[in-house]
Amino acid sequence: MLRKKIYMEGKVFKHNDIKPQEYIPELYRILKDGSHCYIMTNHINLQNMINTSVNCGFKFVKCLIWNKGNKIMGHYYMNQFEYILFLRKGKGKKINHCGTADIIDVHSKKTKDIEGKNLHDTEKPVQLMQVLIENSSQKDEIVFDPFIGIGGTAIACIDTDRKYIGCELDEIYFDLGNERIQKHLTTKL
Repeated sequence: MLRKKIYMEGKVFKHNDIKPQEYIPELYRILKDGSHCYIMTNHINLQNMINTSVNCGFKFVKCLIWNKGNKIMGHYYMNQFEYILFLRKGKGKKINHCGTADIIDVHSKKTKDIEGKNLHDTEKPVQLMQVLIENSSQKDEIVFDPFIGIGGTAIACIDTDRKYIGCELDEIYFDLGNERIQKHLTTKL
């Protein structure tokens, strides 16, 4: 299948065969009551993600919009944003910074390799992750990212004094993420 067609179907990675019905129940299971959960998605997968989350027990709070600040070609309209599902488990808990808008403007700038190619095609900016982490956790709490990619969430946790646990199936991204995190830790010392 052509890479372009794969992207149009909302699939980018070799592990795209993992269905939300397989991992969202596990996210619900491991989160503490009163915890927030954020899931990034596109318009193709939006309805399934919301329905699966609610069916697993999450309370759907609202959709946040990540305004990436750049446009990606499409057949109908140019894509400039991504949905962030804001979910909670159990009793409602306010975010820490109630003045945060539901449209988060953080420019999407990919980390590049020495040849100028993206290290990860769907990398989330550290600044974006910091907004979500600071709104939904306290210092020294644990943040879990089941798709940590090249480590942006871990770096955001380090910079905001949170602990983190991350999972990544792709060995290339896992290795890149570990290298990036270690480099960041040494620059913080």
